[in-house]
Amino acid sequence: MNGARDTEYVYLSTRIKALERGLLTWARMERMLNAPSDQAAAQVLTECGYPRLDRVTGPAVEAALAQRQRKTLEELDGNLPGRAVVEIFQIQFDYHNAKVLVKAQAMGTDQDRLLMEGGRYAPEPLATNYRQGDLRGYSQRFQQAVARAREVLRATGDPQQADFALDRAHFEELAHLAHQTGSEFLTGYVALRIDAANLRAAVRASRLGMGAEFLRQVLVPGGTVSFSALTGAGGARLASAFSAGPLAAAAAAGAKAASPGGGSLTEFEGLCGQAVTDYFDQGRRVAFGVEPIAGYLYARQCEATAIRIILAGRMAGLEREAIRRHLRRSCC
Repeated sequence: MNGARDTEYVYLSTRIKALERGLLTWARMERMLNAPSDQAAAQVLTECGYPRLDRVTGPAVEAALAQRQRKTLEELDGNLPGRAVVEIFQIQFDYHNAKVLVKAQAMGTDQDRLLMEGGRYAPEPLATNYRQGDLRGYSQRFQQAVARAREVLRATGDPQQADFALDRAHFEELAHLAHQTGSEFLTGYVALRIDAANLRAAVRASRLGMGAEFLRQVLVPGGTVSFSALTGAGGARLASAFSAGPLAAAAAAGAKAASPGGGSLTEFEGLCGQAVTDYFDQGRRVAFGVEPIAGYLYARQCEATAIRIILAGRMAGLEREAIRRHLRRSCC
């Protein structure tokens, strides 16, 4: 697929415009929030192509999300020059599931309830193959990442170190997939994701009083801001490191919250997510090409996040405004 021409996306770009009408809009989210019952809230989702839920439970919601994702892939299947575009929006679930399985095995527990649908690899077969020690058929990078995480956990006994190893591998494979597409837009998206992850790490490390050595362990290569700028940054210097890019507003908010006791991270997290959303909004202005397809996949991913937040919040008895705050912190 490397170097696929924009003309290869003409039909699908046009089809995406019609599919976008079925997305979960803010107006539909408000209807879900204000619905008289959880059942009525879930009913709104049928307008977005989701199956009707007879009962609103965590497993039922996840099954509905998985079914909708399969439908999304069917809508695109056969019209893409390759699968790398789709996989860019799937692999985060594979690496989440790898974290669950590696740590559960180390603790001798069963944490399969924490596995998530949405990745390249279905959770149940992945769990079975992992326990059998046979990941043939999975990407080589994924196999190597899982082996490395297990090795790190055995050597250090620190689950956080295993997470760091998987996070780094996740972004490395993400960058590899973006390169496969030959798309500058998707390469830019991955760089933005890495910059956002590194900015979050720098802010949290500063709040916790962690030094530069700790930060070097968690920073991920591939962003536009150098490690040296991040490990030596704090406060105003952290804001200036990102001042010329799409994360400028997020970095300014993060600089204020970077000191211990620096207040809530809500605004900062929301602005990090908004920077990515704005990036895709710019891409939607492209008439045809990979940009509209990537924007649609991103929107469906954000939609799934919003559905989880709204229905889980309702089931937990949270107030509507509390759920709205969670939504504002999400990628939507």
